[in-house]
Amino acid sequence: MRNAIRLHDVNLHYASTAFRESSLKTILASSFSFKREKKEVLDIHALKDIDIQIEEGERVGLLGHNGAGKSTFLKVVAGLYPISSGTRTVTGTVRSLFDLSLGFEPDATGRENILYRGLLLGLTPKFMRSVEKEIAEFADLGEFIDYPIKTYSAGMQVRLAFAISTAVGGDVLLLDEIVGAGDANFMAKAKTRIMELVDNAEILVLASHDFGTLRSLCSRGVVLHHGSVAFDGPIEDAVAAYCRINGVAAS
Repeated sequence: MRNAIRLHDVNLHYASTAFRESSLKTILASSFSFKREKKEVLDIHALKDIDIQIEEGERVGLLGHNGAGKSTFLKVVAGLYPISSGTRTVTGTVRSLFDLSLGFEPDATGRENILYRGLLLGLTPKFMRSVEKEIAEFADLGEFIDYPIKTYSAGMQVRLAFAISTAVGGDVLLLDEIVGAGDANFMAKAKTRIMELVDNAEILVLASHDFGTLRSLCSRGVVLHHGSVAFDGPIEDAVAAYCRINGVAAS
């Protein structure tokens, strides 16, 4: 069966309860603000009637303003968000690069987290043990690989997460911007590895604000606007459509 992404009449709602603050500070503040009118928080209709097919061999760029639904779209394709209605069918092994620092156990060492995160990615313990040395060397953490994650800087965590997440490719590659972390040397290594993943993937979906990157990697562009597909076509036309819809100059 050929690799493909098929979303038919897909809708996604975020429940309003997910946006209600419940911190101690907020509760105390509300207790002494009897006269302040409470705002009703409505459910968010994040994706609206999305109808898209992406076939094997396609390189698709996602464009849209912040909050347009690009990251949500990617997470729906990855199966991380359950859709409210419609159908989602994805054929092929999905590999996604976003929210890199999620899934770490702070009290466990970097080496232990290589195994834990690999399991979250659906990889076997045997495979993770076989690539452990290569991951540790790529992340370039030195002796810190045997220290608890909670002792790492944010940059060190991202480097380790990137090394783990890119240890193996997939048929369907989902990217939320081109990942950058660490010093110039690591950035160069990271970009080289991403290009290898892109070259080997059967399908690429890349969300980015960088027109140059989109033009160089993608032949098709999908413009999202307030959760709906506003344009779907050749990447150059998609860039023009994005600029027209959002009132910005093309570059």
